[in-house]
Formats: sequence, C-alpha cells, structure tokens
Amino acid sequence: MRKSLPAIAVLALTATLAACSADPAGQAGPQPRRAADAGAPRCDHRLDTAFGAWARAGFSGSIAIMKGGRVECLAAYGTADDATARPNTPETVFSIGSVTKAFTAAAVFALVEEGKLSLDDRAGRILPELGGAAAKATVGQLLLHTGGLNGSHADDDYEPLDRDAAVAAIGALEPAFKPGRGYLYSNAGYTLLALVVEKASGRSFRSYLASRILRLPGGRVAGGFWDGEPAVTGPRAVGRLDNGTTGHPGGFAGPYWAVEGNGGLAMTMRDLATWTHALFTGRLLSRESAEAVARPGHDLGDGRSETPGWVAFEKSVFGEPFVTAAGGGGEVGHNTTVAWIPGQDRVVAISANRPEVSAEDLLRAVGPALLTGGPLPTPTTAPRDGADLAAIVGTYELETGGSFDVSAAAGKVTVSATGPDAVTALFPPRGPGAGDARGHDERVLALLAGQTQEGRKERASLTSAFGPVSGVTLAGTVTGDGEVRTYVTITAGTRPVLGWYTVNEQGGVQAAEVPTKPPRLTFVASGDGLYLPDDPTGTGPQVSLSLRDRNLVVSRADGTSTARRTG
Repeated sequence: MRKSLPAIAVLALTATLAACSADPAGQAGPQPRRAADAGAPRCDHRLDTAFGAWARAGFSGSIAIMKGGRVECLAAYGTADDATARPNTPETVFSIGSVTKAFTAAAVFALVEEGKLSLDDRAGRILPELGGAAAKATVGQLLLHTGGLNGSHADDDYEPLDRDAAVAAIGALEPAFKPGRGYLYSNAGYTLLALVVEKASGRSFRSYLASRILRLPGGRVAGGFWDGEPAVTGPRAVGRLDNGTTGHPGGFAGPYWAVEGNGGLAMTMRDLATWTHALFTGRLLSRESAEAVARPGHDLGDGRSETPGWVAFEKSVFGEPFVTAAGGGGEVGHNTTVAWIPGQDRVVAISANRPEVSAEDLLRAVGPALLTGGPLPTPTTAPRDGADLAAIVGTYELETGGSFDVSAAAGKVTVSATGPDAVTALFPPRGPGAGDARGHDERVLALLAGQTQEGRKERASLTSAFGPVSGVTLAGTVTGDGEVRTYVTITAGTRPVLGWYTVNEQGGVQAAEVPTKPPRLTFVASGDGLYLPDDPTGTGPQVSLSLRDRNLVVSRADGTSTARRTG
C-alpha cells in the first residue's frame, strides 16, 4: 500500500525567463532524447542547452512556458516508456497529482459565482449525512487546510472507495484542532470539497469538472482523469517510482473517492500552462474569483501563505511575487509543478516521470540563476575515473549491527542500508525535518501501536495485508527535501515487513509505503579510491565511500563509519 505525499515547489522561475523565444537561435549540440511537435515554438537555445544538460543528468519530462497566453518555450526530454524507448514529447500526458487541488478550488469558486455555494457554508449543512468534526468546517477553511481534518480517509490512492464510504470515513476522522484554529495539509479536506461540489452542482464531481472547469477558452478541454472517465487522451508517460518499479499506468476500475478532489487529473504541460493562465487572467472564472484564489490566506511563515489550491510567495522572498502548486509522491510515479508569475504574465509548468531529477528538483536548481539573470547552472556531477566497480561490490556489517549491500550497474554503485545505524551513516540528518527526527520516530511508533483512531485503522490495514501485527521496531530515519521518512520493521504474520511512514505533528499519516525496499543511495567512482554521490542537484546527503583493507568506510562531516566485509 502506498499513500501520496503532498509536494510544494519552493522556487520560482522569474525574470530571465524572458530569454525564451518563439523564434530560437540555432540549437547548441545534440540533445538527449529531446522532442518537440512539428511547428511548435521551442525554447531559446540557452534554456534548451541547460535543460538538455539536466536531461543528461536524469531529468525526463516536459516543460511549457507561456507569456501573455502565448507559448514561448515548449520542450520535452527523456523517455516516456523505457520498455519501448518511446520519447517524451510536448504531447505526452502526465499525472499532475496534488495540482488537482487547484482545479477543485476553481470548481468551488465557480459554484460561488453561480450562487450555489458560499465560502462560509459549513460542510455539514451541505452534506447532512456528514458526521463528526468535519461537518463543522467551512468551505473556506477546507480550501486553506485550516478545517482541522487529521489523517487520511483511505488506505492508499488505489483503494476502491465509493461516495458513501468516503463520507463516512471523513466524518470519522479525529480533529487535530477546532476549525480555523490551525493549519494541517489535508487530502481528505479536498475530497470533502469534491463531495461539496457534487452536491452543490447537482452533477457528479467529474462531470462538473469536465464541463465547467477543464474547458479552456475556445472550447478545448484540458486533459482528463488518469483513471476512469472522462479519461485523458494522448500518449502517457510511464512513471518510475523511487524504489525503481514502474508506476501505475491507469485503468483502475474505481470507485475513485480515495483521490477524488485531491488528485487524479492528468494532462500535457501545455494544457496545464494554458489553464493556469486562463484561471489567473479571469478567462475561466471572474477576475474577482481569480484574485481571491491568488490572495494570501493562511500565513505559513517565511513569506509564504496558503491560498485556495496554491501557495503564494511574497515579493520579499525571491524578489518577485508568485503562486505555485505541486504534486507527486503517489503510485503513478510522476512529479509536477506549476508557477504563475503575475508581474510577468508568465506561467511555467514542468512534469517529470523519473525520480532522478524531479520537476521540483529542476525548479530548485535553476531558480536562483533565473532570479539573478545569470547563466543557468549545469548539474553537479562527480568526476569519474573508470574504476573497476567490482572491487567494492559486496555486503558489509557495522559493529553496531547494521549493514550495507553494495551493487554495481551502468557505471554506478548503489548502496542499500539496513538498520538504524547504517541508515544514519549513509543519510546523515539534514534539512528542516532533521531536528524533529526523534519526535517523528515516536509519532510513527505511537501510530503503529494503535494509540490513535488512525493508528488502529492502520494496524487493521496491515493485519489484513500481512497478518496479525506482533511487533514494530525502528529501522532508520531519512530526512531531507522537507520530508522525514521513518523506516520500521513490522513483524506481521510469520515474516518481517519493511515500510516507511511520513506523519504530521499530530500523528496523521501523510505518506507511507509498505512493503518497501531499504533506503539506498547511488555513487560514482571519482578517483583516489573515493566514491561520491551521483547527485545532479547537489542537495543530497554529503557522504563519500572508500575501501580500506577491503572494509567499507562511509565518511561524512561528523566522522566516519567502518563496516566489515561479510560477503
């Protein structure tokens, strides 16, 4: 089972996006599996060259940039399907994950304009069958994730969940706080909004979205649903998950209320950019509604604010105000981010179907240079010396009990860590979540001990999948990229099962994967017997590997760990 993790882009593409042009100069050098449809505008050669370098470093996906409603950069890189070597093109379709929330929010405002809904309406008034604390949350609070809903209403994205079961599950969620008294990102809250849209419109949620919200100026429809009807048309990118497996291709029979309203939509990046421009320029909703969608709502700190379906950044943060939405972390294996920069009348939409360089990775990497007007950075790559990687392949054990499994393929070394000590050695604590790693571990253990309503639900789900749960032990914690994953070994039935959980401060599950593989990191040989992370963005763990007397030495800023070769 796998639950989605909400994603939020953190940097804008700003002033120097003006370098894009509909009449580019000559392309510089061969590009890795780049494709553009015949006659379509292409990126300015400087951007195309930079994006091509990121593609060589692992980015696979599609990019669309628009100014004033006109496409000024349209490009695609990498492979849409590894099995057939089919390339990504600007017409390739991607799942947009949690960016779907922006469309749900737009549906709410459309119904407000029609006089069928008010932001002050309580969910329980619209849905009398809804019970529990969720009934007291207003539509406006649900839009800003301040309704108090804690936890998930579904076990995973592909749980067949019908409408009545979704209403019951949402009504049974224990509140984290009284509505309006705090902030907690909630997929369940946006599914509740989809239920509200369905009731207020008198039509199914999907029908209302397709006929009113997805329809672009001129009548064309922007995408559709990854699973079910109305289905998105066009060639689909096959996603690749963090663990190396293939993402869900679509075709799930439903019902779809596990993700309805909080995920599920899919489209090309050109359609996402076109839709975003139409939304914020008053061509989809009224200008008053468009301004309300972009207006900072709940203060998130650091110059960021939640808005309905988006996150707004103040000018003081990066020198240019903008709003952004992002989605990924689910079972499809895609990552999407979109940014609206009102001062430039510009939209940037990026989607990726591989985890090596995600859409958000790319945005974070090139954002600062675009901000200052300097040349776009190239990926950070360790020099390679062509060493015989077979020398380091094997299994190694720490004195404290953890172990490393080292394999080699395609000129790279992959190290998997088993045990808390090995995980900490390979993934030293970093990022915003590092200081709360111990607290996060405790919340995960409390969840799996069944100390909360959601915990009891989680244990029941694990029992159903693997057998009675008789024990849970910590297996290591990985922090970084604004996320904390606590790995646990769950003794269920007759065998141990490895999984990881990401929970919020109230102990609600934000993301999980059970079963999963041990956390792993990829390295390249860089000379002088050192192996450095294969990390194009330069934001990953700062560690290195070396062999000493056939033992594996893991070095980091705070010291070294030596593991004895055992196989």
